[in-house]
Amino acid sequence: MIRFGIIGCGRISHRFMQGLKAVEGAELTAAWSRRAESVEHFVTQYGGKACASLDELLESDIDAVYIATLPDTHAFYSIAALNAGKHVLCEKPATVNLAQLDEVLRVAREKKLLFMEGMKPPFFPLYRKLKEYLETDPIGEVGYVRAGSSVADLSQDHPNFSYELIGGGIMQILPYEAFLALDWLGPMTDIQTMGRFSGKEVDMFAIIQAQHQGGYAQLYCGFDMHGKGDALIAGTLGHITIHKNWWNPAKATISYLDGRTVEIDEPYTAGGLNYETAHFCELIRNGQTESPIITHELSRGMMAMLDKARAQVGLRFEGE
Repeated sequence: MIRFGIIGCGRISHRFMQGLKAVEGAELTAAWSRRAESVEHFVTQYGGKACASLDELLESDIDAVYIATLPDTHAFYSIAALNAGKHVLCEKPATVNLAQLDEVLRVAREKKLLFMEGMKPPFFPLYRKLKEYLETDPIGEVGYVRAGSSVADLSQDHPNFSYELIGGGIMQILPYEAFLALDWLGPMTDIQTMGRFSGKEVDMFAIIQAQHQGGYAQLYCGFDMHGKGDALIAGTLGHITIHKNWWNPAKATISYLDGRTVEIDEPYTAGGLNYETAHFCELIRNGQTESPIITHELSRGMMAMLDKARAQVGLRFEGE
């Protein structure tokens, strides 16, 4: 049994618990948040012990922590948990910048513990089935990825609009698109970004063109326009459309140069976070300290794209 402690009891932690209930051999043991009332409500709903402090959580009988806070605290809590001897599954983006991530990874290596960024798409049944199908019916060499999302209906008090909490489209949405580009095209070699702030302290819309070892990516992210949320992956023999919302993939269409069309439908259960959580638990059982799917180098590549995109639109956070 993998015993989890949760740091942060906001929106994403409830989605995590929806998934955790579907993961065999894993349970919630303890929870802590800076807001005591949210912890009490959380454990009343899901079980486990309500901890009065971070130290109490990290000293409790847990194997791993899931960090469900906003990105401003990801590095601090990850390092604290690793130093306490706990494995870490941390929400995306893993840290504020690459320098912070490298420090987290240094501590993980030193402590010989598992650190994994929570990047859910590759663990969904649709994404796995798509990759498996292409092994025998490929679309040729992939050279182009287009993906993005712009969500225009968030309330104005949403933390995605907060400078202090590391908001903005680049930090909150681009990690998904960066993953997709890196997964299909390999390491980034160049990037060009344009973005606007629309009266906020953080970017409200950005477009990114990236060159990778395998080709080109065109990506977008934002909070003041309504974007479609699908993804296109193009190769020499065909292209794939992962239908919206592509980061919670359930349906894909493969269109081949010879006129064939293949539809892949693979619904997901329990909200979708259960798949990455099950993978994380299996890594712990196998004594592994790095995911072969969300590798440390992949997380570094995603963070490097975010760093360079932010630099090009002129967004620096406190302390950078």
